[in-house]
Amino acid sequence: MSLWFIIFAVIILYNINNLTNSLCLQKEIPEDRQPKIFRTINILITILLLSSYIEVSFT
Repeated sequence: MSLWFIIFAVIILYNINNLTNSLCLQKEIPEDRQPKIFRTINILITILLLSSYIEVSFT
């Protein structure tokens, strides 16, 4: 089960990064602020995925 969850998590992170890139392009966010936005969103999504994995594994 953990292998499927890892594959699912990678796909989710990839899609979120594509959406974040689209957001940056649409809102014309300056290049110097984009890494901070990507880092913040990736950290939050990773926390969400880890908590989901823990909940599914121990329920």
